[in-house]
Amino acid sequence: MNIVILDDYQDVVRKLPCASKLNGYTAKVYTNTVKGAGQLSVRLKDADVLVLIRERTHITRALVEKLPRLKLIAQTGRLGAHIDLNACTEYGIAVCETSCSAQPAAELTWALVMAAVRRLPQYIGNLKHSAWQQSGFKSASMPPNFCIGTTLKDKTLGVWGYGRIGRLVAGYGKAFKMRVIIWGSEQSRNAAQVDGFEAAPSREEFFESADVLSLHLQLNDQTRGIVQLDDLARMKPTALFINTARAELLAPEALLTALNRGRPGLAAIDVYESEPPLQGYALLRLENCICTPHIGYVEQENFDAMFSIAFDNVINFIQGQPTNLINPGALEVRR
Repeated sequence: MNIVILDDYQDVVRKLPCASKLNGYTAKVYTNTVKGAGQLSVRLKDADVLVLIRERTHITRALVEKLPRLKLIAQTGRLGAHIDLNACTEYGIAVCETSCSAQPAAELTWALVMAAVRRLPQYIGNLKHSAWQQSGFKSASMPPNFCIGTTLKDKTLGVWGYGRIGRLVAGYGKAFKMRVIIWGSEQSRNAAQVDGFEAAPSREEFFESADVLSLHLQLNDQTRGIVQLDDLARMKPTALFINTARAELLAPEALLTALNRGRPGLAAIDVYESEPPLQGYALLRLENCICTPHIGYVEQENFDAMFSIAFDNVINFIQGQPTNLINPGALEVRR
């Protein structure tokens, strides 16, 4: 069977310890990306097995219809909305998934918090142009001395979503002697209180009181666009908004508009509506927005763990013993 691995931007998969599991199999790795069902169908026309790197490629019904040879999609990480599971099942394409560590995303979140509050990207960028101790924040619309960073001690950290990642981020805030408040479902707030954290009394107060607010929700029909411009407008002009979850959790243009209006004063994001973002993407041009290229999960140990399970799933499928299947009904269609 022909195995295709898509979107390995940094050409790292072939160098992972687990890559040896595919020795003896025909596997092709693409290090660039293409978009659209037409281009992808050409690239995947000979693929029996497709290995995806998280959500870098969307598997739509239009694409599935053009791939009669495809039998298995091995997803790294959990299944997301990027795969049309119903279409895959109808066309007899099995889909399997892997686990994914929460640690890398939580650590990146905190790295962004630290970098933003101490203005590290701005200071580093200016130093490379011989500007000593200059962060570059000089706008009259910004709060006094906004150019100088701050510490986190005694500040308020707001965490929206108390799942695996949110729990870790809340713990980091506690370690830095911050006041930590949690918002989310009633179940999340109750769990946070059991763990000794404070539940925000209301959504309004959650946004108003946070000096740092970090978003950790899953994207689904209920959470899409859940953060509105009115929410962000309640934040302090000195506050920092962090999003390492999903861009679609925010209403379209809400963050851009809020940053331009100065509430919050600063943001750091790792996720985008279209990835890679289109040239000229507005948030990339804002001096008060730190942007990283969706690297929350991009870390050596996490990659090796995800691909090790994914490659096991591929081999087990080829040997007639499929594992971690999400849609076992696809096997009946194929038969």
